[in-house]
Amino acid sequence: MVIPALLLIAFAPISSPAAETAAEVVPRDEVRFQPLNPARGDASPKAGVLWGDIRKDVPTGTLIEFVGGFASPPHIHNITYRGVVISGSVHNDDPEAEIMLMDPGSFWTQPAGEPHITTAAPGEKSTAFLEIFSGPYLVKPAPEAFDNGERPVNLEARNVVWLDASDVAWIDQPAASSTGSEAKMAFLWGTPRDGEKNGTFLKLPAGFTGELRGSGAWLRAVVIKGRVGHKAPGNSGAAELEPGSYFGATGTKAHEVSCKGGSECTIYVSTEGKYTLSSR
Repeated sequence: MVIPALLLIAFAPISSPAAETAAEVVPRDEVRFQPLNPARGDASPKAGVLWGDIRKDVPTGTLIEFVGGFASPPHIHNITYRGVVISGSVHNDDPEAEIMLMDPGSFWTQPAGEPHITTAAPGEKSTAFLEIFSGPYLVKPAPEAFDNGERPVNLEARNVVWLDASDVAWIDQPAASSTGSEAKMAFLWGTPRDGEKNGTFLKLPAGFTGELRGSGAWLRAVVIKGRVGHKAPGNSGAAELEPGSYFGATGTKAHEVSCKGGSECTIYVSTEGKYTLSSR
């Protein structure tokens, strides 16, 4: 199958519904989806942008929906992306690799120029979050492969290494030792030294209430599991965000966050430098 090189530029713009303001909130039910390849009809994956624009050379966060049993031909991308499974199960690997379906909360990276296939579990719709730092996001045929020096990573949710609040200075939860329930974090990519870009998971226990505060140019967060209560900086009202929702802000603004319901919540956080999470 020939994959068009300009796959994402041939139809109506896909851009974030969030306003260009210092603080952004995009609930999952407000995300607008369009097919990545209209020629495939209902079989095409659909993209719904949380921030940025996948047609342009800007940082972008996107939800991708796959129909049950979706299978792509071998292909490459012109840019590197990072992915997190939100629902269903997704496989992303070398065309010759054995199928390994990754469950919700799994993380992977796909280097630019690396041939791979993407498949989804049959019988159910699967959703993943993809993040890119530059664009546009293009799909190209596998024979155009090149080596950019990066190597792919597949981290299944059960293999994520979680650090307790007592192990990292980023989390301030003094009451955790007495309650036996504390927030945790996992480093996924990058380092926080000198304001560098990095990505982490935050796991909030059921009933958690506190503040998430960035320290760099921006902080962007995507709900992966659970129901997260969120109050944006400068806003009087609070929102309840389901998986696939996004919130973010520039500078050191504090986001009020809570974990609703009886189960824990997981948030993917992409930022520059460190951030802090403090409980109330």
